[in-house]
This record gives sequence, C-alpha cells and structure tokens, in this order.
Amino acid sequence: MNRHCGNYDVTTTRRDWLKHSACGFGYMALAHMLASGSPARAAQAAESSAVSAQSPHMTPRAKRVIFLFMHGGPSHVDTFDYKPKLQTDDGKSLPFDAPKNISAKPTLLASPWKFAQHGESGQWVSELLPHTAAMVDDLCVIRSMHSRGQSHGQAVSMIHTGSDNLVRPSMGAWVSYGLGTENADLPAFMVLGPSTAHGGPRNYGSAFLPASHQATAIGANGSLGDGRISNLLGKLPRTEQRRQLDLIQSFNRDHLAQAGHDDQIEGAIASYELAYRMQGVAPHVLDMSAESDHVKDMYGIGDKETDTFGKLCLQARRLAEAGVRFIELATGNIWDQHSNLLKGHEANARKTDKPIAGLLADLKQRGMLEDTLVIWGGEFGRTPIVQGKNGRDHNPQGFTVWMAGGGVKGGLSYGETDEYGYYAMRNKVHMHDLHATMLYLLGMDHERLTYRYAGRDFRLTDVYGHVVKDIVA
Repeated sequence: MNRHCGNYDVTTTRRDWLKHSACGFGYMALAHMLASGSPARAAQAAESSAVSAQSPHMTPRAKRVIFLFMHGGPSHVDTFDYKPKLQTDDGKSLPFDAPKNISAKPTLLASPWKFAQHGESGQWVSELLPHTAAMVDDLCVIRSMHSRGQSHGQAVSMIHTGSDNLVRPSMGAWVSYGLGTENADLPAFMVLGPSTAHGGPRNYGSAFLPASHQATAIGANGSLGDGRISNLLGKLPRTEQRRQLDLIQSFNRDHLAQAGHDDQIEGAIASYELAYRMQGVAPHVLDMSAESDHVKDMYGIGDKETDTFGKLCLQARRLAEAGVRFIELATGNIWDQHSNLLKGHEANARKTDKPIAGLLADLKQRGMLEDTLVIWGGEFGRTPIVQGKNGRDHNPQGFTVWMAGGGVKGGLSYGETDEYGYYAMRNKVHMHDLHATMLYLLGMDHERLTYRYAGRDFRLTDVYGHVVKDIVA
C-alpha cells in the first residue's frame, strides 16, 4: 500500500475495540509489561509497524525536524522585525485600521530594545537575543508570516495541525506517517515539555492517523520533569513481561482478524512492540550525564535562568542524533505579555536565547545542522500598538518565524510587514505555506501526503499551501 498517494482507502472508525481490546489502554501505560523475547513475534510486529521507514517523494534536504515552539507569541517587532518608523512614531495613533476584534489602543508603542545588524548577512536582531544574533548567518528569517486565529487556542492549533477549529493530526504525526522512523527502537515523534494549555495533547496527537504516529511526551509546560518516559521500565522479570505482552498481543491479533483491516488496531499492536524495544535504548538516549561540561555550558545547563530550557535543547539534539524524526520543544505559555512587555520578554529571552544558540552551534559542529531543519516561532506575533499601559496584544496578521539548516538559505530575511509591523505585506507566507515548505524540505509533496478518512483525502495543508521556493538553498 502507498501511504503517500492517497490511492487506498484507510477509512477508520473507533469501533468497540477501545472497550474490549487491550489495544485501548495505550502503550505508555502498559510499557512496564514489555521485555525482550520471541524474535519471531517481534519480527511479525515489525512487519506491521505503522512507523517503519518510508521512501520520500523526492530527494530530501532534511532528515529530521526540531521545532522550537515559543508558546504565547513572542513579539516580532521586538526581536527580528526592525521598524524604524515604529520607533520615531512612538505614542502616535496607528494611521490605519487595526482588526476589529483587537482590544489594544490604537497607539503605537516603540520597542524598548535597540536593534543592530549582525553577521556577514547584516540581519537585524534586537539586543534581546544576543546569542541567537551570533548565529544569524545560519537563520532564514521569515518576516511575513500570517495565520488564522486571534485567540491562543485557534492559533496554537493552526501552527500544530493546520486547522484552527477542528481536531486534525499534528505536523509531527504527519511527518511520522509520511517518512516513518530512522530508528526502529525509538518513536518517530517526541515532544519535550508540552503545554497542557490551549489544546494540550491535541496539538501533538495523531487524530485519525494510526495511534502509533502520536507523540511520546516527556515532561510538561516547558520542563523535562525527571527526564524519563513514564512507566517505561517495569518490576517483573523480563521473561514474565514478555509472557504478558504475548498474551495481550494474541488478544489484539485475534480481534484484528475479526475486525478486518484497521490501522488503529495495527498501530496499537506496533506501539506495544515499540515500547518493548524502547526499554533497551531510550534510558541511554535520555541520560545526559555523559555529556561534557563544555557541551552543557553551551546550552546554559547549570545556570539558574537557562538550565531548564537548556536541558530541553540538549535532549533534542540527543534524540535527533539517535534517529527521532520530529522533535518538538515547548516553552510553556510564557511569551504572552499583554502587560509588562519589558520585564516579561527579557525574562523569557534569558531563559531561551543561550540554549537555542547552543543547540544551533552544537548541531553545526557535529555536521548535523545541514540535514536537521530547526524551526523557531510562536502561534502569532504581537501588535505594534500598546495594550494597557505597557503590553502588546495578539497579532496573527503579521509576525516572524525563522528556520535554520535542513536545506534553507542561511543569512536571509524573507518577506516584509508594513512600516509598523502589523500586517504581512510582501512575499506573504501563510501557515499552510510554512507546513508545505517543511514537508518539501523533508522530501515530501504536501499535496500527495494524504490519508483517506470519512470519505475524503485529508492532508496537513488542507486544500491550501505552496512551497516557498525562494528560501530553499
């Protein structure tokens, strides 16, 4: 069967197996039952694995993605989108209409941070991000993003799933579905420190794709927690664990035989076997103790302000190195400064700037940046007009996202917003375009990466999106 072309019917329903089969429990909760055992049975499960490696549609420029999700919406006009007119017109009225549902005053608010040009490319970055500014020649800064969703819930869903109001598979799940895994002993999709707000697990779920494509999560709300996968290791002897798994899988396969072809059941069976294989690999990959002090310092690990996000970034590099296909890091909803812009954004920048620059430098020195696509961005930007006394409201009409490595042009600023930074104006890039371009860099045609469900073919970009070829190296 061809998972890319959408020419086979994999329409699925939830049926009664969630109630009557062990499949319905999810492999994370039962992973403690799993251990090494019958090679024949493991091979049988591997043959049906929904995340086995797949061939791309075209020659890929990137093998994997690290998505740095800046939850809450960092202000583009205070980070990467320098607007001299905003500085000179501070305190004046916005000379054009703001969106009708905006709650901010139509009074322009200058950035409290100075901007300067950096690197050989001369890209503008504010003093808020000095470490990232040092890596600017590796960044492709898209300054003309726009999206749907004035609220966090809508916009967070949009950046993750391509839909602002419907439950759809996340982009990590689509990548897992389209390309499979580089390492059969680890999940293809992992999320570190995921937020429990604004959709929570829906933002890294698989929706109607087979369950094996949903993310394996570690930690929550911008933190790794104890850095372990919950319930991965059990207390029973490995032989007993294998016997329990064999019994569960026999029930599952019997039910699958009765139900006929069902990607959800097959995905659950494969997930159980993956959890068993993970027992021998994941603890080592997740153990950062062997990293040198020099490397830890690059990420800011050990420093009070940068330690938490530094660990997320270092763990992302280790997972990428081990063959995880799509890795998301989340900050928690920290960038949402409706008030106290100066204090809030400075605190957030101190937490994330050095770790992110450290990740880029570390990937580069290991020769991994060239085939690892790093994406930085929030669900939207912030308004150039003031909210309250010293804040900025949500702005999906124009904002900034940057990409690095993985086949994009470094040292490039692409697109423009208006002279104050409110609306995307030139070379506009919609969220669907960003998703289409990400898939293209991974070697996939977003129009061919489809899944038939409820009588129609679905895709990450819905019926929209175009590849932004101008940013491709």
